[in-house]
Amino acid sequence: MNRTRNDAAGRTAPETTRAWLAARVAGHLRMAPADLSPDTPLSEYGLDSVYALSVAADLEDLLGIAIDPTVLWDNPTLNALCAAVERSAAEASGAREGVR
Repeated sequence: MNRTRNDAAGRTAPETTRAWLAARVAGHLRMAPADLSPDTPLSEYGLDSVYALSVAADLEDLLGIAIDPTVLWDNPTLNALCAAVERSAAEASGAREGVR
């Protein structure tokens, strides 16, 4: 999978992550990403726990960081999920930079 990098540390740009998440969820729902409301709980679209675990694993692959499998339930909307993922990515990057 191609990743758009935003810095020398190899972090994926937040816009890319947001677009990827919207496309991933919309694809599962067989709808256009533009039809997803960023503030509607994803469970209202019918997403289940098995799918949530799959998305968390795919996020780990995309970003190269550990993602808590409950992230989709703890952050139930696209906006909340993106913010949580961006925080996790920033924390992971800070931890990696602190190890250098």
